[in-house]
Amino acid sequence: MINVEDILVIDIETVAAQKSFKDLDEDWQKLWNKKVANLDKTTSQTPEKWYDKAGIYAEFGKIVCIGFGAFYYENDVLKLKVKSLFGKDEKAILVDFANLLNKYYSKEKHILCAHNGKEFDYPYICRRMLVNGIKIPQILDISDKKPWEIQHLDTLEFWKFGDYKNFTSLALLAKLFEIPSPKDDIDGSMVNEVFWQNNDVERISEYCKKDVATTAKLLTKLKFNIDLISTDINII
Repeated sequence: MINVEDILVIDIETVAAQKSFKDLDEDWQKLWNKKVANLDKTTSQTPEKWYDKAGIYAEFGKIVCIGFGAFYYENDVLKLKVKSLFGKDEKAILVDFANLLNKYYSKEKHILCAHNGKEFDYPYICRRMLVNGIKIPQILDISDKKPWEIQHLDTLEFWKFGDYKNFTSLALLAKLFEIPSPKDDIDGSMVNEVFWQNNDVERISEYCKKDVATTAKLLTKLKFNIDLISTDINII
């Protein structure tokens, strides 16, 4: 039996490691060229044009924001408090997030939740922690764990019911369940530009926190049959 107060809802925002393809050294350019060739052999776009998508891949990107939300009850009403760690120093973000997990989410009862987290957020965080020389917190590290011991939830997985034919976006499910969209300012495809061109990581942080709140609302509908829409979402 899962206690909603033991769940930490998370979302990450990632960008390309460098501002543009030309900022990569020769070795990294060659490696990116090979990556793009393996991704889509029919594309007419050059590797240089594709580089704005590099943030999707942990080998070529970096984390600029981790948003997280914790549930709590106040006067028998379920509420959510959302915060974020953000900035240009990826290692500092990851160190602070690791410390948070180790201090407050280190017991077997604790659980992480993200939308498409099993395919993206969880492995991306772990890979970038390894790159930055940070020990992976127990709740994130799935090595040597049996499937039922892994403390990860995924709202996309709840929706699929075992059907793995396609991806369903958070925005689509928010619309379906009449949850206010988190994409009222920017969306994921714009994060790289907002970071590298506009130098506005605070804007990315606000977007990330909205995604966390939306994921939390979706989780309570899909898993707990609780309507979080009518409660307070404290985004700070």
